[in-house]
Amino acid sequence: MRRRPLRAPRMRPSRPGAAARRCRLCRGGAAMAGRVLRALPRLKTVNRLQVILQHLKMSTDSTAEVLLEKRGGAGIITLNRPKALNALNLPMIQQIYPQLKTWEQDPETFLIIIKGAGGKAFCAGGDIRAITEAGKVGGKLVQEFFQGEYRLNNAIGTCKKPYVALIDGITMGGGVGLSIHGHFRVATEKTLFAMPETAIGLFPDVGGGYFLPRLSGRVGYYLGLTGYRLKGRDVLRAGIATHFVESEKLPALEKDLIALKSPSKENIADLLNSYHKKCTVDQEKKFVLDEHMEKINSLFSANSMEEIVKKLKQDGSPFAMKQLETINKMSPTSLKLTLRQLREGASMSLQEVLKMEYRLSQACMKGQDFYEGVRAVLIDKDQSPKWKPPALEEVSDEFVDNCFKPLGNDDLKL
Repeated sequence: MRRRPLRAPRMRPSRPGAAARRCRLCRGGAAMAGRVLRALPRLKTVNRLQVILQHLKMSTDSTAEVLLEKRGGAGIITLNRPKALNALNLPMIQQIYPQLKTWEQDPETFLIIIKGAGGKAFCAGGDIRAITEAGKVGGKLVQEFFQGEYRLNNAIGTCKKPYVALIDGITMGGGVGLSIHGHFRVATEKTLFAMPETAIGLFPDVGGGYFLPRLSGRVGYYLGLTGYRLKGRDVLRAGIATHFVESEKLPALEKDLIALKSPSKENIADLLNSYHKKCTVDQEKKFVLDEHMEKINSLFSANSMEEIVKKLKQDGSPFAMKQLETINKMSPTSLKLTLRQLREGASMSLQEVLKMEYRLSQACMKGQDFYEGVRAVLIDKDQSPKWKPPALEEVSDEFVDNCFKPLGNDDLKL
C-alpha cells in the first residue's frame, strides 16, 4: 500500500481574511503532524493517521481556557485564563484529566509540564464564584467540580511520567493542587503561595490534608489555619517547591526540558538542579519564618482550636498576638474542620485524604459560612463576614464528626 503524503485539507474562504487565518493554522498543524510522523516510524499508516489527528485536535487555539500541546517528548499544559489569574474551572479539569492519562500511557511522552499564561499567576485557585452560584440553587456543580478536581489531584499524585509544575506567580488553593502532588515544583521570585480557605468558610483542600502535615514541624498547620502567604524562595524553604529559578529563565528551562532525549526522572532532576544552582536571587536571605519556628512548633501543636487560642493568649508575644488576631477573623467552623483534617491526614494516603476532603467539601456546600465568606471576601469585599456560629466554643464536636462521615454511594470514587 502506497502511503499518501500528508496534505492540509482544501478550504474555501467564506469571507475576506479567512483564508489567511486558516493557512496559518494549516502550517502550524502540518508542522506538528510532521513532528508526530517522525516520532512514529514503526506504526502502520492507519495508526499513524489516528495519532496525528489526535494531536491536531489538541487545543492550540490561543483563546481556549487551557492549551494542550505535544512538543518533542513533552506534553505541555498551559492554564490560559490570565484575566481570571488562571482560576481552575470544571471545563478545564475535564480537558486536562483525560489528556494527562493519555500522555501517561504514551511511550513517546517522557514528561509533562504545566504552567500558567499571562505572567501574573500560575493558578490563583478554583473558580469559587461559579461554585457559589451553583451551591445557592442546588446545582450539580458543587459535586462535579470537587469530584473532578480531586480526581485530577490524584492523577497528578500517581502519574508515572515525571511531572514538572512551573509555579511562577500566584499559586493558591486549586493551583497548589495542580502542582504540589507532582514530582517537581519550580518556584521563582514571583511565586506567591497560600492556602487561604479558612477565610472563606472552606478548608485547605486539594490534598492539603496530605501535604501540609508533612511539612517541617508545624509549619503546615500554621499555613493551613492562618492562610499565611509565602513568597519567592521561602516557598522552596518551606518544602513546597523542589527548585528555585529566576522567572526570566523559565522559557530557557522549558526549552531545555523539551530538548531532552528520552529523559528519565533523574535526567530531568539533573537539569532542574543545574538551573537551581545557578540562581542567586535572595540566596542570602533567611527563611521568613525562621525566627518564629520555635513558637510555631509549640503554639500550633495543640489537639484543639480552643487550646491553640489559649496558648496564643498565654504566650502574649507580638507574633502570638498577630496570629490570634488572624485566627479570630477566620470561620470558627472552618478552623475546627481544618485542624482535624490535618491531624487525621498526617497518617493517611493521598487517596484517603481526597476522599475525606470530598466529604468535607459537601458539608461546607450545605452550610452557611462558605457563601458568607465568599460574599465578604470576593463579592462585596467588605471583609466582614458574619460567621454562624460566631465562636469556636459553639461549633460542637458532634457537628464536626458529622462532616467527616462517609457519604455512602455519594463518596468520592478515584
